[in-house]
Amino acid sequence: MNGHIQALGGTDRSRALFERAQKSLAGGISSSSRLTSTGPHPYPLYMDSGSGARIRDIDGNEYIDYLISYGSAVLGHASPLLTEALTAVLHTGTMFGTCNTPEVELAELICEMVPCAELVRFANSGSEAVQGAVRAARGHTGRSKILKFEGHYHGWSDTLAISNRPGAEEAGPYGTPHSVPHSPGIPDGVVGDVVVCPWNDPEALRTCLDAHRGEIAAVICEPIVANNACTMPAPGFLNLLREECTARDVVLVFDEVCTGFRTGPGGAQTMFGVVPDLAVFSKALGGGLPIAAFAGQRHVMEPMARGHVKHGGTYNASPLCATSALVTLRELNRPDVGKRIEESGRRVMEAIRRAAHDRRVPCAVQGVGGMFQVVFTPDGAPTRQYRDLLGTDQARYDAFRHELLKRGIHTNAYGMACWFVSAAVTEDELDATCGAVEEAFAVL
Repeated sequence: MNGHIQALGGTDRSRALFERAQKSLAGGISSSSRLTSTGPHPYPLYMDSGSGARIRDIDGNEYIDYLISYGSAVLGHASPLLTEALTAVLHTGTMFGTCNTPEVELAELICEMVPCAELVRFANSGSEAVQGAVRAARGHTGRSKILKFEGHYHGWSDTLAISNRPGAEEAGPYGTPHSVPHSPGIPDGVVGDVVVCPWNDPEALRTCLDAHRGEIAAVICEPIVANNACTMPAPGFLNLLREECTARDVVLVFDEVCTGFRTGPGGAQTMFGVVPDLAVFSKALGGGLPIAAFAGQRHVMEPMARGHVKHGGTYNASPLCATSALVTLRELNRPDVGKRIEESGRRVMEAIRRAAHDRRVPCAVQGVGGMFQVVFTPDGAPTRQYRDLLGTDQARYDAFRHELLKRGIHTNAYGMACWFVSAAVTEDELDATCGAVEEAFAVL
């Protein structure tokens, strides 16, 4: 298949199917994030099939995919490696509700790849695994409060769905942000256990920790803030987090749902040379199937290991999902695969920078090759924390994204999220992507 992509045709079938879906699905969707996936159109696209780095919708339009199931389909769609391995599992039984061999092999591989991983527990989604990590931290320390950073996203469940996207009017003072529930239905008692701090600010961090001395069980962060347009940690900030948590006997948790295995075999903790006490994984872990994990140092995980701290789940590490994860991680553990993902992403990032410079459009391209985002800041400077994103030109991002979509490039509809790159993208597809970027900036 060559790299050429036809201009986007009609999407009438997607529109009609959305109208039908609203009669049975709440809001016509299965996830709130899918509502605006076509940008200015008032309905989402319905995808019919995928192969490699490409997907096709039910109207027959084809796209080079940089959403790749929010980073999950890291080996590409319908990967032959996964198809072969999972077909065998379909013939022998997908789950039994008992222990199985693939889960043991998978846990062993994670312990080999991830610096902090001495013991592993599996779950089915990032949200579930975050809950498991928080419970492990609370069980280990005997404390209840969790410090999180404003704008960081740790799943939709009540536990940490606090101050994910607060508006400027409700966010509170910069140094001591309000704990703002992400949605109605989150109890006040849960909100009261979450302390919010600005990201990349050492003084604010120390002040916050001092104000809650002896109360905080864990500090959790996205080391690269995928849900804040891939805002990067300031030099030394993750090291500071490690030092402060160690000094105060607070559990440090890295939410590596997005960075895990995508940014290299050891994830962000290897990239930045900072080892947390616990880390959470999903997305790339399963290669497109629902599996997640939280892993950590033995002394933190030990209360769960001996059954004092409870954790369960009927579907945890089923043979089907564990096999998918095992095949995926073995592939991502190959240096050439990670290098290909990183270099492919860097090429697209540079094309965006070059087009923005040539067209004199102020923007920053931030993140790493495997995951990045374009932010239209007033002066073209990268963002350092959540409140910087409140001043970006969202309308320009929406226009950019839609111009790409018309040219067959599928990316995340939300400017606060990011692009993900698969191992399956070809040179021709990268050429087509870079050409579409140039054309989109010409329109902007």
